Amino acid sequence: MNPQDFGKVAVLFGGTSAEREISIMSGTGVLEALRSGGVDAHAFDPAERELVELKHEGFARCFVVLHGRHGEDGTVQGALELLGIPYTGSGVMASAVAMDKVMTKRIWQADGLPTPRYARLAFDQQSREQIMAVPDVLGLPLIVKPPREGSSIGVTKVMGYSEMQDAVTLAVGYDTDVLCEEFIEGEEVTCAVLGNGLNAQALPVVRIAAPEGAYDYQNKYFTDDVKYHCPSGLPEAEEQEIRRISLAAYHQLGCRGWGRADLMIRASDRKPFLLEMNTSPGMTTHSLVPMSARAAGISYEDLCLRVLASATLDSRAEV
Repeated sequence: MNPQDFGKVAVLFGGTSAEREISIMSGTGVLEALRSGGVDAHAFDPAERELVELKHEGFARCFVVLHGRHGEDGTVQGALELLGIPYTGSGVMASAVAMDKVMTKRIWQADGLPTPRYARLAFDQQSREQIMAVPDVLGLPLIVKPPREGSSIGVTKVMGYSEMQDAVTLAVGYDTDVLCEEFIEGEEVTCAVLGNGLNAQALPVVRIAAPEGAYDYQNKYFTDDVKYHCPSGLPEAEEQEIRRISLAAYHQLGCRGWGRADLMIRASDRKPFLLEMNTSPGMTTHSLVPMSARAAGISYEDLCLRVLASATLDSRAEV
């Protein structure tokens, strides 16, 4: 596709979520890549401008690089549907479901895909007795996190009963509900998916080696302490199984365009477990989708152009 055929393109980044800083980093990279590829691309921050201006200013499509709430959760996607402006990534329903890790896990479990055991503490189920009962069910250590945030924001690895209350309090600062999840001891990996329907493909797996297993917000974006391996160095059978279940997870949520599954490989038996699906993945210099694409022979610029070319509306989509 000729870059001029895309028309006037808005790169949506920034926004109002807790991941605003990362979104700006991602969006700046995408904007520069599209412009270098000859696309008439413009920055657009929904935190500073009304979305209806997209229509008034004649934008033909949107590249969504918003992370977290009010960007990756179906809300912006719904607004763009009403405005009739094609956009990148998953549609309204898939975006909303994938943003909610509890709903995501329910769908994956119903379809037989492996994901860690969990307990949901709704806003009215957070008494001291209910909180302290969780380790009895899931064991220790366990993970406590807000179910509708990303980038490891508000996440705590709980080692003992005495840490449960503080972990829940931290998570509640970002969400009314709390997700408590069985801790999977082992290696963390991620797998990007590109495309729609039967044409979607899982890209090479990235293996993540974080210092003392602390793949947190700071290490993800602001240090060089984390080591990323792509090719992953995993046995070929493990690599293929991770790509298989990542693609299945993508399809079962109804995702399109692109996405990235995060997984853990349990050390005791090498079984992979799905943690979450990102429908608007990071595109910073530290980000994993560009790294995986590069291993598949796709440059950052070409990746951005391919994702932009997939922009569509729910009414026109093929998933």
